[in-house]
Amino acid sequence: QVQLVESGGGLVQPGGSLRLSCAASGSMFSFYDMAWYRQVPGKQRDLVAHITRRGDTNYADSVKGRFTISRDNAKNMLFLQMNSLKPEDTAVYYCNAGQYSSDTYYPAYWGQGTQVTVSS
Repeated sequence: QVQLVESGGGLVQPGGSLRLSCAASGSMFSFYDMAWYRQVPGKQRDLVAHITRRGDTNYADSVKGRFTISRDNAKNMLFLQMNSLKPEDTAVYYCNAGQYSSDTYYPAYWGQGTQVTVSS
């Protein structure tokens, strides 16, 4: 089992940047594929980006070219660099540890989420 704690959310103006971090407990971090999801009230939680154990990445079309997911296995950390933020990026962002198989990401463990608000 792995425990995840997100940080780095906040209020930012349109066009600005934020960097989310996710700290993972336990020694098994490098064995998990990792992902960021986001959710707005009343809607389903959507996959934003994932990164495999070996560092392969994939992004939702809505964030491609603006967001970058990365991981530091030595420090048990996951990151999401978000640039050129738009009001529609406003959501609670969740860190996830899971498995990527047959072109599908399977979520397993969740963090508590961090709020990102993009507004002028």
